[in-house]
Formats: sequence, C-alpha cells, structure tokens
Amino acid sequence: MKTSARVVVIGGGVVGVSTLYHLAKMGWSDVVLIERKELTSGSTWHAAGLLPLFNLSYSVGKLHQYSVDLYPSLEAETDLNVGFSRVSNIRLANSPDRMDEYRYYAGVAKTIGVEVNFLTPEQVHEIWPLAQMDGVLGAIQHPADGYIQPADLTQALAKGARQRGATILRNTTVTGITQKANGEWVVATDQGEITCEHVVSASGSFARQTGAMVGLDVPVIPVEHQYIVTEQHPAIMERRAKGLPEMGVLRESDSSWYMREEAGGLLLGPYEVGAPACYVKGPAANSEYELFPDALERLEPYILSAIERVPAFGELGIKKVYNGAIAYTPDGSPIVGPAPGLKNFWLNEGHSFGITAAGGAGWQLAHWIVDGEPTIDMMGVDPRRFGTYADEGYLIEKNEEAYAKVFTVHYPDEEREAARPLRQTPCYDRMKALGAVFGSVFGWERPNWFAPEGYELSEADLDKPETLLNHNHPDVPGAPIREKWSFRRSNYFEHVGNECRHVTEKVGIQDMSAFAKCLISGPGAEEWLGKLLSNAVPKKIGRVSLSYLLTPAGGVRSEFTVYKRGPQSYYLVSAGALEAHDHDYLVKALPADGSVKFERLTTAMGVLVLAGPRARDVLAKVTHTDLSNEAFPWLTGKRISIGAAPCDALRVNFIGELGWEFHHPIEMQNYIFDKLMAAGAEFDIKPFGIRAMTSMALEKSYKLIPRELSVEYNALESGLERFISMKKPEFVGRDGLLAKQEAGLSWKLVTLEVLGVSDADARGSEAIYRDGQLVGRATSGGYGWRVAKSLALAMIAPEHAEIGTELEISILGAPHKAVVIPDSPFDPENTALRS
Repeated sequence: MKTSARVVVIGGGVVGVSTLYHLAKMGWSDVVLIERKELTSGSTWHAAGLLPLFNLSYSVGKLHQYSVDLYPSLEAETDLNVGFSRVSNIRLANSPDRMDEYRYYAGVAKTIGVEVNFLTPEQVHEIWPLAQMDGVLGAIQHPADGYIQPADLTQALAKGARQRGATILRNTTVTGITQKANGEWVVATDQGEITCEHVVSASGSFARQTGAMVGLDVPVIPVEHQYIVTEQHPAIMERRAKGLPEMGVLRESDSSWYMREEAGGLLLGPYEVGAPACYVKGPAANSEYELFPDALERLEPYILSAIERVPAFGELGIKKVYNGAIAYTPDGSPIVGPAPGLKNFWLNEGHSFGITAAGGAGWQLAHWIVDGEPTIDMMGVDPRRFGTYADEGYLIEKNEEAYAKVFTVHYPDEEREAARPLRQTPCYDRMKALGAVFGSVFGWERPNWFAPEGYELSEADLDKPETLLNHNHPDVPGAPIREKWSFRRSNYFEHVGNECRHVTEKVGIQDMSAFAKCLISGPGAEEWLGKLLSNAVPKKIGRVSLSYLLTPAGGVRSEFTVYKRGPQSYYLVSAGALEAHDHDYLVKALPADGSVKFERLTTAMGVLVLAGPRARDVLAKVTHTDLSNEAFPWLTGKRISIGAAPCDALRVNFIGELGWEFHHPIEMQNYIFDKLMAAGAEFDIKPFGIRAMTSMALEKSYKLIPRELSVEYNALESGLERFISMKKPEFVGRDGLLAKQEAGLSWKLVTLEVLGVSDADARGSEAIYRDGQLVGRATSGGYGWRVAKSLALAMIAPEHAEIGTELEISILGAPHKAVVIPDSPFDPENTALRS
C-alpha cells in the first residue's frame, strides 16, 4: 500500500472517482482513492442514471453541462461503454407559472450554452405516443441529455484515472484523519497510513462521519428516494421491434415525477412529500449495496397521476421497487469546494443529482486544488454558503423539504418555510408587528417588505392551478397569506414601490443585522490588510472605504466595508449570506506569527439603517454628536450615543440616500430601535425591507456578489477601478489585473434601460442580443421606482457597451429593446448621499 500521495480522495462512488480522474487528467498522477467496499457500492449503484440539464442555478447548470459533454467521450478514451442513452428529456407544463419558469430557464440555458426546445402538446405526443396531453400547456426538451448506466460510467472514469497513474484502493476503510504541524494530512486506514498534501471527502452517505474525523459538521443528510421498475409493455416492445426511437425521459413537473423506458417496461421516479431523512447518524459500518423497505403508500398520488398521464403504466406489474439513500443539502445543491476552517481539506458531497453533476464537480474541484481557483463561478455550490446553524435538526427539516420541492416551481422570490424562524434579531417582533413579510438569509430572518395593516390575500387571489404541485405563497403558521410568488410583478410590487418612495421623500429604518462582521486588529493589521485587499487601507481613525479580496487572476472573491475603528483596529462588514465564505478566507490568510487577530462579531453586533432626507433630523433628536456635513461627512464613522446606547455610526448605505448604519451591541437593539422610531414619528418614519433596498441599489448601479462580481469576471470588467489602488506595490490580484489590462477586457458591466415592459422585469441571467447575436447576459434586474424605469445590469462584450447602444433582452421569452445608459441613473452625482 502507498504511504504517501499528493491527494487522497475518500469515497468510491461516481463523484469521488470523477474527482480522481480529473486530478490525474490535470497532471497530478500521484493521487489515491480509498473506498471502504467496492466502487459504486454506496448510492451510485441504485441511482436511476438520469442526466437532467435543467437547473436554475448557474453554477450547477455549468457542472451538468460539462458532465453531459464529457461522458460520451469516455468510451473512446477507455474502450468502456458508459451506457449513455441520449434520448432527450421532456418537461411538461400544466400551469402558466410553470411555463414562466421554463421561459426564464431558457434564458439561463442560452447564456450557459445549453440547447432547449419548446414543444407544443402535439409535438410531445409525437415523441411520447403513450402519453395523453390533457391539461398540458406546453413543454421544453433538452435534445442533448437522457440517461446513463452509473456503474459503467464509474468504471470508465476509474480506468481513465488509472491510465494516468492514479491509484484506487478498494476494501480499505478510513479510520481517522489528522493534520500535522506542517500542514500535511495523515489518513489512517485499516490497511495502513497515507500522508498527503490534500484530502477530498466524497463519501456520500458517510459525509458527516468523514467530516467528524476532522471536526467538521458537514451539512449533508440523505433522504430516501423510491423509484419503480415495471414489467415489459407490449406497445414498447412493438416500438422496439419496429426500430422506432426510444421515447425520451418524461418529466411531469407539476405532479413531481419522472418516467422513462427501462428494458421494455417503464421506470417511474416520484419525489414525494413525506420522504424521510435517513442515515442521520450515518450508515452501518458494513453497509454495502443497501436499500430500505419500500413505502408505496407514500407514492399513491404520484402513481395515480402517472397512470392518468400514461395509461399504459397502470397496465403493468411492478418488477422492482428501489428505495435508496440520496444525499441532500438544505437547498438541494451539492457542496463542492474548500472546507471551512481547514487548509487543503476539500468537500465534494451532498449530490442529490450525483450522476449528472459528478463530471462537472470533479472537473472544477480539480481546478480548485491544482490551480488554486475554479474556472467558473462556484458560489452556488460553495460549502461555506451554510454556517454552524445548519446542524442535525435543521438539516433533517430542510433536506426533507428540499427533496419534496425538487419539482416545485422555483420562483425567484420563493422563501421556503422549514426550520424557520430560526435566527431572529431582537427587533424581529417589532418588525413583525409593523407588517414585515420575512425572508431568510444564512438562517437569519430579514423583512423583505411590509404589508399594510390588515392586508391579506384570498384563495381567489392566489389562483392556484389544479395540479399536485401548486404551492405559490409562503405559509406562516397563524399568519394571513400576504404574498404570492411569481416570475412577474406580483402583489407586493406596489408596496415595495411605496417603501422606496417613502424613503426617498421622508425617512426609513431597516434591520441589516445579518451583515457579516469582524474585527481585525494587532500590530500587523494595517500592513496585512494592505497586502490582502484591493483598496488603500483607511489611514485616519473614522475613515470608511470599500475594498475587495481578489483572486490571483483579478476576479472578485469578497467585498468588505473597512472602517478604521482605532489604532491598528479595523471593523470589516460584508454580505450576510457570505459570512462563512468571507471569514474563512480571512482566517486562512492570517499571518502565522500572531501579529494579526481576527474576532467574529456577527452575532454580537446588530445593525440598524436610518436613511432618507430627514435622517439627520431624526438622529439629531437622540444624539449629542455634531451631524453636519463638515463634522460627519459621507464615508466616515464615529462612536456616538443614541440616548444611552453606544454604537458606531457609519455614514454609508446601499440605497443612495442620506443615511447611517448603526452598528451596536445587539442586546441594545430594541432600545435603539424604539428611540429612533419615537424620534422619527414627527417625520413619518417607516420601516423598509430588502426588496426596496435592492430596487434602490439597482438605480445606483451597485454591484453584488455573485452577480456582477465573480471569480469569472476580472474586477476591471466589473467596473471596480475606483476601489483598486494600483499605487500599492502589492495586493492579491494585482498582477492579474495588470495582465488583463494588457491583454484586453473580455466583458464590460453596463446599466440598461429596458423598454416596453408591462408586467415582467429582468431578474438576472437573461440573454442579451444585438442583431440576433448573443452578446451578454443580465446579472441583475428590476424596477427603479425613483427613476420610473425598468432596469438591468449586464455583462456585455465591450464592443457593444457604448452609451446609447441599442440591444435586445429576452424576458420570459419576450424580446424587449434595451438601451445602454450611464451608470447610477438615480442621482449620478451622489448629491443625496453627500447632503
């Protein structure tokens, strides 16, 4: 047995073997895979082998696309047949919302490069003559996908890896993982130890057990998934005898099942409500090729729906029911990337669509390990998108929910209800009493918008379709229904507009306590931050700057507001959703000599935002601090008192109005909130939510990670020149920026005014054309209430980015004229911010 290697991959399913294959393909031949039993003996062997390209996540969509392109090439490379049946797949739509989802997805697919066809019911019936089309409005088809034999695919990847020098150790159990003082890892097995530089956990249902060996609480718990294989059907056998093509994979999205041919019969796979989490404490030590007892009673509504759609299914006997574990995460997407808090420990876990994602996940993780960065934006699958709140109880609730909602319409404004409200700021109840309709980010409850007193929707307002899946609003126990989800302007549209107008005319208050917050201090703090971040470090106490942590190539990893709080003391604020991600990069970059200290302050500090033209008048009533422009200018901060409560007041905000952020001890939040509300009563102070904030931020052309800012785009392409100090001789990404400047930019971020919009604004990911040619993609979009325009931010090829250029953007399948306009259509001179 080898005693050393560059990388050890733990887990011999398709995901782990793909990781090994891609590492070897990139030239790292000194790599070892350890599998406790035989390859594919976990969940890979019982997978249905489907290859769905459909995914609204850009990150996951790119992984799936790569896999479907890779798998057919493996046969020529290895002389092993992977059993790829490229029969296409068809997704039916029985409701207008489902058709909107498909229209939106088609724009995402266009920007990724995935072919999607829209079919009429008649065209579907031609391909699937056994299916009835009652109630079908239309469908989409992916010509490039179908299904594959998972075991054959895994063996081909294994052979390809071995041909490049990789080693696979079967029937070898990992018993412990430790890290030496020099950073090397020691993987102990029942056959001996292997010392290595990197460890990759790809252990499927054993993910939490593997993680526990190194102190990680991996946010993965499997859920039971059943599918049924029937006896042969004469009509299918007759088609085969005639040499007719196999019917494509059929997905009845609105009834939550898929169906395909299988050995002359049919295979039905429902995603049922009530499927339980399994292997919560992990599988048994001797688990191999394991299935659970079937539970067909849970499948009854889906079976009846399948018989209604495909009557032939009801004529067949059941040959086999498979009920096996599929790994899940709280949002249903996998976790691929660096483990938080550990150097050179990597996760490739939580794959609910593991056969489809395996190729792409192995490809990008290999790039991440070998090159230090992935080649595409991986934020949607980054392990650090979850925090320590995602523990066992949370995972059971959320993972079961994610499984049950695989086929639900994935509305852009959807807020799922399981395991909520989990993380509440002190003013949560006060906001709730004021009409807050909450969303959740990183486990925190945040007001999305505020409903008027007594406002609620009726069943008629919701207008649910007569389908199994018709959940189109949040369900909050004991609360009225106040929101209907949609791809179009929904019922909250006008109320968000009222919030925007109120803030810009009077004054508003917002809870932004979910911000990620930390303190960087110590004798080396200023020098360290200067070499790490793109912008100059504030020199004077009280100064505030916006700065970025870049990749070596100049892409954007993280964004920080940097406030110099005291001598060698810097308070950093970043996006709440990215707390684990951003803080992990900071902690891993700390110097080993102890000259810089990191202190996490997220849960210790609350944040209230006061903004609008009367903000100074309100604040003046509760503080003795001089608030004049001369004494307290824009982009500065001060330690002030609000009544008796101390806080750091930063004169910044994300909406482009006069205002302050109050960063305060969180236990004092309600005191401060009540003081501000009382002082603001004479100025008609009202709360505002995240949706109003994002509308106003769009009017300022403000940028977000991972939309306008990404590792895929150079910071200069994202328009961050103002926040990059090239005078500094050294900072992460400086050389990459210079190289890109010399080579020429591939993209330019622009602001677009979208014309002819009536009920649907851009959301982001829409395709953008000029004279029929694809020239870019929207990154964000919405309606700007202060400028009364439908707007979008977009990455465009530079030759099409001149002010006044007329383009075309496709919104839910409808073409709209879009004109490149100057950035910051609202208050381009920042008069309000500086007032």
